Amino acid sequence: MTPELEFKIRSLPDSPGCYLMKSKGEIIYVGKAKNLKNRVRQYFHASASHTPKVRAMVEKVDDFDIVLVDGELEALILECNLIKKHMPWYNILLKDDKHYPFIRIDLREPFPAVELRREQVKDGARYFGPYVGAAAVREVLDISRMLFPIRHCTKPLKPGMKARPCLHHQVGQCLAPCAGLVDEATYGAEIKKLIHFLGGHYDDVLKELKSRMAEAAAAMNYERAAVYRDRIRAVNDLMQRQKALDVGGEDRDIIAELPVDADVLVQVMLTRGGRLISSEMFTLSRAADDEPGEVLTRFMTQYYSAENPPAPEVLVSAPLPESAVLEELLGEIIHRRVRISCPQRGDKAKLVQMARKNLRDEAAKIEKKRARSRERTIGALEELQAVLGLPAPPRRIEGYDISNTQGVLSVASEVVMIDGVSARREYRHYRIRDIEGPNDFESMKQVITRRLSHGLAEKAQREQEGLDPRGGKFSDLPDLILIDGGPEQVKFAQEAMRAQGLDIPMFGLAKRLDEIVLPDKDESILLDRHSEALHLIERLRDEAHRFAITHHRALRQKKGVGSKLEEIPGIGPRRRRAILTHFKTMEALRSATEDEIADVDGVTRENARAVYRYLHADDENSPSLD
Repeated sequence: MTPELEFKIRSLPDSPGCYLMKSKGEIIYVGKAKNLKNRVRQYFHASASHTPKVRAMVEKVDDFDIVLVDGELEALILECNLIKKHMPWYNILLKDDKHYPFIRIDLREPFPAVELRREQVKDGARYFGPYVGAAAVREVLDISRMLFPIRHCTKPLKPGMKARPCLHHQVGQCLAPCAGLVDEATYGAEIKKLIHFLGGHYDDVLKELKSRMAEAAAAMNYERAAVYRDRIRAVNDLMQRQKALDVGGEDRDIIAELPVDADVLVQVMLTRGGRLISSEMFTLSRAADDEPGEVLTRFMTQYYSAENPPAPEVLVSAPLPESAVLEELLGEIIHRRVRISCPQRGDKAKLVQMARKNLRDEAAKIEKKRARSRERTIGALEELQAVLGLPAPPRRIEGYDISNTQGVLSVASEVVMIDGVSARREYRHYRIRDIEGPNDFESMKQVITRRLSHGLAEKAQREQEGLDPRGGKFSDLPDLILIDGGPEQVKFAQEAMRAQGLDIPMFGLAKRLDEIVLPDKDESILLDRHSEALHLIERLRDEAHRFAITHHRALRQKKGVGSKLEEIPGIGPRRRRAILTHFKTMEALRSATEDEIADVDGVTRENARAVYRYLHADDENSPSLD
């Protein structure tokens, strides 16, 4: 600890506020405290029993700042804002990469529209959802259009606007504010009913619909009664598809957490009118070391806002250390009291258990995915180690393939897997030099020689400079080499490798039966078709083939354009190179106008005209070159 840091710790005040831990000028953690002096000093006590995450954070701290406030509530609000602004690495950060659809109503407009949105934005509008999919949202919108004549278009409305009413108005599904056929008060009353309905309160709507249907039937207006009957059926269908929780018909939010490795999963279930209207799962990164109550507090301060207000009652899976302060904060959002409780028994506890059950199910799915991923990577490498008799599972495997057309434009590819996962940044292309004809054997020998010689030279240089060999372009040498081919290709590759003084395990994969070909062995190894080791080396072989073919085709295409340009008078190597660099492909060059060709650096108007006429000589309306 530096003397400057010790001095700042001794100078801390006995006041509430927030502290910002820094490392090399970067804010890495934000926290709050009733007493900054006591709280911040605890981090630097040698005897403090910190979690591994906190210990790692404290080791990096070289400075900190503080912000003083008047009380706990202000500290909580400030901490929340600072975390959202700086996104510190060691704080619990709310991540949600899912884009569930929402229903949006902007009450600031005189005639609000009902919209479908893919994300919830803090723009002052009311959002309802999230829903399980766009189909569910459209179903709710269809039903709401039947019940409430609210506009669903986003047409901007101007004062005194007198547009022609659309079809929705003619069928009774819009009050047509665009045509000036409704005042703001009448329209606002319908909006309030719609918001009540979207909040999950269906009973009032059903009661009114049944009353209107009865009145219409009594007046022998059976067509109108049938309309109300259809609307009642639509609402009942929507209600039946939502799970009835039977907990007294209250509005509640249920929030539960579950640690999964280094992260924490959080389940949020929203009930309105006693019915579950949405369920959503979030991930809090690097939060597993924190207490459950602290995790839930951090989540709720980031999750709730004016655009996403809480219910009057929030049920949580663990007691919160500052429940009263958080209740006050959430209450300010909805302008009424919010109660937070951690039920231990009864119906409310069953709701929390339901949320925990969802979390356990998701955790099991995550574990299965990880197990499958391990089986396809580490498990496959361990199997490959046993099959090839290697001393350890290979960390870095390199695969090589040759591609050419009758020996023309011969290229090689090098693709890499590290720990069983493709490392695309490590891929390399090679142009084969000074080899006549389609000689894949000598081509492979050349590529292996060039790759390993570059690697050895760079490795020696980096070791001399005290650098890690794994950080170089070629110095991270392979633990295993795969050659796409049979015994002869493997033989030439092995000769090149041994000529460099190396003894790297190597094998080939013959195309006929995908059998493993080992150097100096007459018999090949045929793995079971369900073997993960076979699947891994097949992926590597196919990737090497794809990478080589793609590069070879690009060269052929570029060569084709260049060959055509060589026949045009006045287009020498320099101009030809400039045109190739600018347009890349023959298709792009043929599609270009004479002016676009003339825009290439070094190409004159006469050159551009010659190129354009040559490329379009066969067109019906093109001028002849004669």
